[in-house]
Amino acid sequence: MADQLPETTDFGFRTVARNEKQAMVANVFHSVAAKYDVMNDLMSFGIHRIWKRFTIDCSGVRRGQQVLDLAGGTGDLAAKFSRMVGEQGQVVLADINDSMLKMGREKLRDHGMVGNIRYVQANAEALPFPDNTFDCITISFGLRNVTDKDKALRSMFRVLKPGGRLLVLEFSKPLLEPLSKAYDLYSFHVLPKIGELVVNDAESYRYLAESIRMHPGQETLKQMMDQAGFENINYFNLTGGIVALHRGFKF
Repeated sequence: MADQLPETTDFGFRTVARNEKQAMVANVFHSVAAKYDVMNDLMSFGIHRIWKRFTIDCSGVRRGQQVLDLAGGTGDLAAKFSRMVGEQGQVVLADINDSMLKMGREKLRDHGMVGNIRYVQANAEALPFPDNTFDCITISFGLRNVTDKDKALRSMFRVLKPGGRLLVLEFSKPLLEPLSKAYDLYSFHVLPKIGELVVNDAESYRYLAESIRMHPGQETLKQMMDQAGFENINYFNLTGGIVALHRGFKF
């Protein structure tokens, strides 16, 4: 008999009913969607662009391929992939949150990207695509907000083509104790104040800081990807382990 899932899960540092987390996360992103790009630049001092560039460089994406940018938000990765796959390829920008998806669609259309990008509102735990569809899947700063991460990883594995790769870019565990302490100070004291000033919403950014602390560390996430079926899994620590890029393949 399959193990029963626990009835509760984490929402930042709080414990909530498992069936309530999705709606609570949705409210956070409805709140921050309009200023999401501005806040990303402020929060990371622009370094998020370097992390995403490294992810693109590790993707191996070529012309004519099919790419899923999951939890794609405002489309930073999708824009780059659109140019890489060309007219014969396709990029699917998927996000569970319709406010974020709308912002991504408007932003990319304003940049003239209409031909090879499709927009899909989708839950990572039950992706609405056939088996073996995509050559590459990326999920950038989205996995920590998923209620059942193991189920989501299995869903990603299912829709990935044999030979394809998954890239998970996510906040992780800093490697050095002094860096970890400075990061905690910034996350729990400075970040909510920036959120309050720019978005008029300190609570959403307090949740985002807490969700980072609750997310599995580098080795744990590697094991979770292994259990979902991925092979040749490795990870790259970026900015002292504040962020890590995990890469795994389906064979």
